[in-house]
Amino acid sequence: MITEDTYSSPARRALLRGGIAGAVALGGAALGTASASAATPGATSGGGPRATPRPGTAGEALRELAAGNRRWRTFHERHPDETPAVRQSLTSGQQPFALVLGCIDSRVPPELVFDQGLGDLMTVRSAGEVLDEAVLGSVAYGVLELDIPLVVVLGHQSCGAVKAAVQADLTGAGLPRHIQYLADEINPYIDRTKEGDARVDSTVDAQIRAVRSRLAAEPDLAAKISAGELAVVGARYELSTQLVHRIA
Repeated sequence: MITEDTYSSPARRALLRGGIAGAVALGGAALGTASASAATPGATSGGGPRATPRPGTAGEALRELAAGNRRWRTFHERHPDETPAVRQSLTSGQQPFALVLGCIDSRVPPELVFDQGLGDLMTVRSAGEVLDEAVLGSVAYGVLELDIPLVVVLGHQSCGAVKAAVQADLTGAGLPRHIQYLADEINPYIDRTKEGDARVDSTVDAQIRAVRSRLAAEPDLAAKISAGELAVVGARYELSTQLVHRIA
């Protein structure tokens, strides 16, 4: 369990981030393999250009996200694509290489956990990754209008929206109106075969899978998937280790 004391010292934080640094972050077997230069100790940071060309396919995008998450976990962030030249170039357009649909949780900002910069990621965030027309339209815009080849549904450990849905299901108590909408959307995926924290944890994974499946079944997105132009994957961020790993 994570407590305030868990993050009470830099050494402890470094241990948590680096504890499983040898694993490739996004792999099912492995969705991407970080290059040797991706997390070289002493790598520069501060908004420089990226070391490799901008990803153009889903596979390349997954490898870049895996490499970025490894840099994040091992305190070798590069903060790429933040220079004055990059900022100026982006005034004329954008070409993000991946879209991340994540939770609103303040501890899981996609640009940080994947060590990406301006113009690299399109991010859509809703509590518990809950889908509605605005979220669906935003994802569709990125894929159909900007030709983004990769969508990542990114859930996370200890999701508050999932906890609220599980608790409401257990007690039968109502939630404030708009929060109740979130709980109602998550409710079908509650894992009632488990108890306590294990129920919340399993439901986080089930919600990721459900959202990924629903996105992949959207006709416009499904056509892109069938044509080999799009991949939609589920992934999860562990607060305790900063690891992003795939949810199959």
